[in-house]
Amino acid sequence: MLSLPATDTLAQDTQRVFFPSSAENTKYTQQHLIEVGDVGGHHVRVFEILRMFPKDPPIFGGLALKEEWSRGVSDYTDNSGAASFYGVYVLENGDKFFAYSTAVSRKAGAGLSAVTVGRITGGTGKFANMRGTIYTVRTADPAAGINEGQTEVEYVLGLETDARDARKEAPRPPTARPGQR
Repeated sequence: MLSLPATDTLAQDTQRVFFPSSAENTKYTQQHLIEVGDVGGHHVRVFEILRMFPKDPPIFGGLALKEEWSRGVSDYTDNSGAASFYGVYVLENGDKFFAYSTAVSRKAGAGLSAVTVGRITGGTGKFANMRGTIYTVRTADPAAGINEGQTEVEYVLGLETDARDARKEAPRPPTARPGQR
């Protein structure tokens, strides 16, 4: 009989969550646009976006997602170009998880269409050892303050926390005293 040790990788269950973010529950809280000056329509922008989930919020690790914050920088010429940003995802109990993402955008009508890919870098509380990937497809018009899209999150919470908690509860074997066997 072949026996394999239970490793974190073998024991972790990958979870997938799909959810929309609507324009009515998304707002640009801050934007600062700077014209580059080399060609018309070329600018860099620092931005902060807040997405809220008042109805049917996505569930992560048994907890509802309350808010998603995106803070980053874009480099666009006529709404086409690249962006990078940090994501902070706030759950109903105050726990958070974090991500770093990059986006490629192209002009679409008055706004843009963007595809993003991000890496989950960890979190707090139950999500301290969370790892995974975030994919989004978005349409936006930053000048009009519109941003909406679809998100897919693939993640594992990590067993380091679970194993640490289990060790705290497990009884310890008696220890031998000097001179005892």
